[in-house]
Parts: sequence; structure tokens; C-alpha cells
Amino acid sequence: MTSMNWNAILPEIVLLVMACIVALADLFVTDPQRRPTYRLTLLTLAVYGALHLVYFQNPTPEFAAGGMIVSDPMGHLLTFFATVAVAVTLVYAQPYVASREMLKGELFTLSLFSLLGIAIMVSGANLLMIYLGLELMSLSLYALVALRRDHAQATEAAMKYFVLGALASGFLLYGMSMMYGATGSLELAGVFEAINKGEPNKQVLVFGIVFIVSGLAFKLGAVPFHMWVPDVYHGAPTAATLLIAGAPKIAAFGMAMRLLVDGLIGLAVDWQQMLVVLSVCSLVVGNLAAIAQTNLKRMLAYSTIAQMGFVLLGLVPGVINGNTVSAANAYSSAMFYILTYVVTTLGTFGLIMLMARQGFEADQIDDLAGLNQRNPLMAAVMGVFMFSLAGIPPTVGFYAKLSVLQALVSTNDSGYIGLAIFSVMMSLIGAFYYLRVVKVMYFDEATDTSAIQAPGQARAVLSLNGAAVLVLGVLPGGLMAMCAYAIKALAT
Repeated sequence: MTSMNWNAILPEIVLLVMACIVALADLFVTDPQRRPTYRLTLLTLAVYGALHLVYFQNPTPEFAAGGMIVSDPMGHLLTFFATVAVAVTLVYAQPYVASREMLKGELFTLSLFSLLGIAIMVSGANLLMIYLGLELMSLSLYALVALRRDHAQATEAAMKYFVLGALASGFLLYGMSMMYGATGSLELAGVFEAINKGEPNKQVLVFGIVFIVSGLAFKLGAVPFHMWVPDVYHGAPTAATLLIAGAPKIAAFGMAMRLLVDGLIGLAVDWQQMLVVLSVCSLVVGNLAAIAQTNLKRMLAYSTIAQMGFVLLGLVPGVINGNTVSAANAYSSAMFYILTYVVTTLGTFGLIMLMARQGFEADQIDDLAGLNQRNPLMAAVMGVFMFSLAGIPPTVGFYAKLSVLQALVSTNDSGYIGLAIFSVMMSLIGAFYYLRVVKVMYFDEATDTSAIQAPGQARAVLSLNGAAVLVLGVLPGGLMAMCAYAIKALAT
């Protein structure tokens, strides 16, 4: 283990340097549309994503920064998808933020710094490093939500997000301090070894796990730590909503994998029970509350809560009676679910942004009425996204749900099979509010019949986004194999 393995963290060094260059370059940009800053940011993201794809092919984990950061396939795959999410968000957001006095250099630099935080979170091999990544991401997102300073709703959303986010960070930090106190190590490998040798005080560790799982549940937006999700999604400008709804979900999953699987797999029987409770509550509350919503962003927020319940279900059957035979299958299905969910979410919020115009947010479900007459392409793509979130074939959402259910059922444990049946019932309830959106787009009369025009670049990305959801549904093998490869490398 080399203390200063610069090659292992080369992509992060590139991102940090470019974020600083973007911040400085923007000072000299006179174009009110901020085109040079926007292009430089997208170029940075393209290079950064490409570096992670290249590094992904190296199966042997490498350590850097004194063993505090690990460069392994799981970290590279998650960071690559987070990079794609940020890039796609900025393409969708450009016309939206231009009409709302939010097109400032800060939008681009904060997005890059939040991505750097995500990369550190999913590659941390040390408790403090993971926490530093979390804070870098969170502080950037708090500022992004409040970027529209003259807007009362956005400022209120930023305050709620900041206060509750600080509470969750405190939970995590307290849980980590207990892990350190019980095992005497900040390194995840040291925590893992101490638990395997049976050295630590189990009561202190389990108490620490409660706080860590609570902090993770907040970042994922799982019940009962979901209170911020609908308010922040609704109140934040849609561009900031998508920056919270996309890449940070991947980061929270990566952090859960590092802490629970890399460090605390020896106590899986304890944290798996907590995840069962969180997932069941999230599926019930998310799906039932979404039915009552008339605001599209709030409906998607409650839908997110339910979808995170499914992700947590994928983490549940990893260790059965101390046996880790099904771990790779379970964790790779959860990873596939979170990645494909983010791809779908990018499109749903992207479409809301493309429909919005000066003084009009397009965030009510009724605002989609008659969309098929006004822009058939948008209606078709939104229909694909809704079918995917509902889990209807041939979209990727169906295969993602199927892979999680298969991981539960293949354990042959009656409790897990019961959980699978319960989650299918909840998905049927969820299908109602997704299909309602399709019904409104195709069968309701439009109050405004003028055609909706979207910029060419955003329209092309939206079409590709819709195509990706369909293609990954028909041919999920490639991404599924990448997830399995990443999890198997993690196990070694």
C-alpha cells in the first residue's frame, strides 16, 4: 500500500484543477449566456468520465493518500454514472436557469465540487475521508438550492435541506466515532478485521450502526428520514432538484456499500434487519403519499422514497445465516437498480425543465395535459420514463425490479420471499400514479395548445435518455455484468 499513489487519484486531481480553472475563467466571461463556462464544464466532465471508464477495467484495487482512498471498479463505475448525471443535468438546465437569473459561474463550479465530493464518498477507505466527501458534496448542494436568492420558496427549501442535512451528518459522525471507539481503527479494513477477530464491544458497535444507518437513510431519503425530500424537491429550482435527485443518490449508495459491506459485513445480521424496516416503511409511505399529490415534483419526490425502498431491499439478502454466497447477486442487483433509477430520473426532471418557461414552472401534473398534441416526442419519452418507474416491460425499470426480486426469492428464505411479494403489491399501487401522468398527457384536453419548443441540444439528450431507458430494458446484460464485476472486485 503506497502512501502517495498519485496515479490512483489522477481523475480527482484533474477534476479539482479544472473546477478551479472554471471558477477563475468565469470571471473573464462577458457572454450573459455563460457559453464558454458551460462548454469548459462539459469538456471537464467528458474527460473525467472517460478517465473513470479507463480505470474501471483494472480489477485490482489500488490505495492512495496513505490508504485513505481506494481505486476499485465499484468506485469508478459509480463515479462514471454520477459524472454522466451531472453532465446531463447541466444540458437540461441551461435554458431553464438562463430565464431565472441563475446562470452564474457558481452553478458550474459548485456542480463540479459536488461531483468531487461524490467521488471521494464512493472511493473512501477511511471513515474521515468518507465524511469529508459527504460534507463537500452536501455544502455544494445547499448552495445550489439557494442559488436563486430572490426566490422565497427556494431559500426556504435550502434552509430545510441545510438544517436536516446537518442533523444527518451529525448522526453519521456520531456513529463513526462509536465504530472508532469500539474497533480502534478509522480504516474500513481495520474495522472489518477487528470485527472478524471478535475484539470489539458489540453493544457499542451496534449502537454505532443505528446512527450510521440513520444517516445513510437520510441521504437516500428513506422513511422515517424522508421529511426533507418532498419539500426540497418542490421548493428548489428544478435544476437544483435534479442535481439532488441524481448523482447524490449514487453517492449515498456508494457510501452505504463502503460502510456496511466493506467495514461492517461481520455485523450484517444487525444492519440487515434495520434495512428491512426502512425499506418496508419507504415502500408504504412513498407509494401511498404519491397518490395524493397534484404537484409533479412532489409526486416524483414520494416516488423517489418508494424507489429507495427497493434499493434497500436489494441490500437485505446479502448475508444469510453468516453465509455470503448470495452477496454478489444481491449487491449487484441493488447497484443496477440505483444506476438505472438515476438514468430515468434525469429524464423526468429534465422534461419538466424543458417545458418550463419564464414565470411558469410546469410542475403541476395538470400542466402535462394534452402534451401529446403539443409535442409528441416529449409525451412519448415521458411515457417511457413513467413506464420504467412503474416497472412495466420492456423498460429498464422492469428488469431492475425483477433483479432485486430475484435476489430475494433465490435465498429460499420464507421471510425474504414474503418481502418480495409485499414489494410487488406496493409496485402495483405505485403503477397508479405513474399511469395517471400518461393518461393526462394523452387523453386530457390541453388548456394551452401552443407547441412546445425545446433547444436542439437538450432535445437530443432527452431523446438519448429515453432510448437508454428502452435499450437497457431490452439488453440489460452489459450493465448488469459491469455491476457484478464491480461487486466481485469489491469482495476481493
